[in-house]
Amino acid sequence: MSKDKKTTLVVMAAGIGSRFGKGIKQLEPLGPGGQIIMDYSVHDALEAGFNKVVFVIRKDLEEDFRAVIGKRMEARIEVAYAFQELDNLPEGFEKPEGRTKPWGTGQAILSCKGLIHEPFVVINADDYYGKEPFRLLHEKLTEEQNKDDMLPICMAGFRLGNTLSENGGVTRGVCLMDENMHLTGVDETQNIFKTPDGAAVQTEDGWRTIDADCPVSMNMWGLQPEFIDLLEKGFVEFLSNIPEGDLKKEFLLPIFIDQLIKEKKAYVDVIPTEETWFGVTYQEDKESVKAAFADLTEQGVYPRDM
Repeated sequence: MSKDKKTTLVVMAAGIGSRFGKGIKQLEPLGPGGQIIMDYSVHDALEAGFNKVVFVIRKDLEEDFRAVIGKRMEARIEVAYAFQELDNLPEGFEKPEGRTKPWGTGQAILSCKGLIHEPFVVINADDYYGKEPFRLLHEKLTEEQNKDDMLPICMAGFRLGNTLSENGGVTRGVCLMDENMHLTGVDETQNIFKTPDGAAVQTEDGWRTIDADCPVSMNMWGLQPEFIDLLEKGFVEFLSNIPEGDLKKEFLLPIFIDQLIKEKKAYVDVIPTEETWFGVTYQEDKESVKAAFADLTEQGVYPRDM
């Protein structure tokens, strides 16, 4: 493992909104010095050894994004931009008339083709992951990897109880694993609520307790550059099989990775982390997230003028 090895952070920010300004949650100042969540993610990635960041945005946001976020980041790390657009499709495909919904996280990563030639980690722009998973995934990605039979993938496995909201139910991808801590599937579970005893799922038949210690996926993946080639083939297959008239179906990263696992083209190491995930799922979450960042700053985890 070497911190000198080229590694990239990919930040999916194409869903940031049609205009910059009040109400865009990815740009909400949440840190005591006015920091946004992306400031913390880039800071933690740099500290872990990542030396490049690719922001996936929409082309119409480029000028504003560079002014508000990019220029500040460019002073600290190599920055590149990828553009996720509805009409950015493989040869032979055209955007269906009436399609307005983005193509999903799989296409977001595919838009980085030509910009990434090294191991990379994918995150959401509006999620705080903590320091440990960046360090653990960087260590894993910079190990010698055997790519002969199946492509190695890794992901941060967060403890469910560390990802729940005080203000309502959430959907989480509960990880199913074998004895080697390899992912065998992800159970998308809706309506998970925090309880005094841990966590429970609200169902039509009432409440069902769920283990608050079980690992869940928060869409933080560690990938090899060869993954882009598989993704490109997968997107063609996805587009070829969309039912006629379906204008909302998305090419999603977790679903594609699950497909690779089932086809034995890849395996996924689940890397457990005890970090607490923060996100503004509900408007009421903002104050608790601000309090958490203030506490981390007070503890010296982050500098106030970061």
